[in-house]
Amino acid sequence: MSRKPKSDQEQVGNAVEQLRLAANLSRQELADRVDVHYQTIGYIERGEYSPSLVLALRIADALKANVEDLFWIEEN
Repeated sequence: MSRKPKSDQEQVGNAVEQLRLAANLSRQELADRVDVHYQTIGYIERGEYSPSLVLALRIADALKANVEDLFWIEEN
């Protein structure tokens, strides 16, 4: 498998907000399910914070989604 060199400009895109809303969950409800502060969910949804692998997996589980459907590396 070929990998591009990591760039400081790489951004992680996500569909957390869309899937959270589709699940009819507030930020607080999702945060409670994955054991983080509700502001962390907001930071993730706005792309201001990239979650750890463990947190990404917890979010995917809480939203009944595959982690690769929630997070991806944005193409520059």
